[in-house]
Amino acid sequence: MSKIMYTTSEANEKLVSGEALLVDVRTSEDFDKGHIPGAVNIPEMFTTLSMTTPEGLQEIQDIFVPLFRNAGARHDQTVIVYEDSLHTRYGGSCRGYFQLSLLGHKDVGVLDGGLSQWVHDGLSVTTEPTMRSPSNFEANLHEDSLATLDDVINAMNDPRVKFLDSRDEDEWSGRSSSPYGIDFAPRKGRIPGARWVEWYKFMDTSQDIPHFKSADEIRAICAQVGLDVDDDIIIYCFKGARAANTYIALKMAGFTRIRNYYGSWNEWSRNPALPIDDGILAA
Repeated sequence: MSKIMYTTSEANEKLVSGEALLVDVRTSEDFDKGHIPGAVNIPEMFTTLSMTTPEGLQEIQDIFVPLFRNAGARHDQTVIVYEDSLHTRYGGSCRGYFQLSLLGHKDVGVLDGGLSQWVHDGLSVTTEPTMRSPSNFEANLHEDSLATLDDVINAMNDPRVKFLDSRDEDEWSGRSSSPYGIDFAPRKGRIPGARWVEWYKFMDTSQDIPHFKSADEIRAICAQVGLDVDDDIIIYCFKGARAANTYIALKMAGFTRIRNYYGSWNEWSRNPALPIDDGILAA
């Protein structure tokens, strides 16, 4: 398995040597207040809502390829994505990892602990803008880790595929449609037959800065809802961010057949022809 999580010392070593580009997915306002020296800011990696139809996948390329080019992302560099910490922006840094992997960048990772860990470890931040020369970043869609809308529809009739909902409790229970507001999406509920593990549960939040739990702990959590390392699993949330966080957790724990339904509930709920379980569940 390719390396995914980078400690602050590992990331700093690659940054200083020129082997890595660090990408900050926070808002431009937060970035301007202080960021890792040399990092570039691409908040669209967190904010953009994407669909997984053929038109949606083309739109992802149309949006992000120019952004990565302008940021100077090169295919001969490691790209390490970060946010405040792993749980602050609904898995934004992990979503960035997934986007770059989907577009075919082979060497991409996530800063373990995010900017919070960077500061905690005494590494410097700056308010100076980062100047980068544009690159020739190209997209080469790598869809092995992606579940499209059609994939999910087809899997509805395949008992070998298991759905894992990683959303917050109020969304899973049917009380809210999204993190953006109770009625942001047109329908509330769940993909029929889905199991639920709230994405926070895969992280150790007992300390100020969360990190993923051990592989044994992650496998045990999954076993509680009937998920095994060899299962064919499609993970979803609202827009593929928390699902990307869960995807990384499961991948590091040895799960080998996992896909992120990147369009997630934002896509699924907007088509009234698609089935949902819409009853409100007890807390």
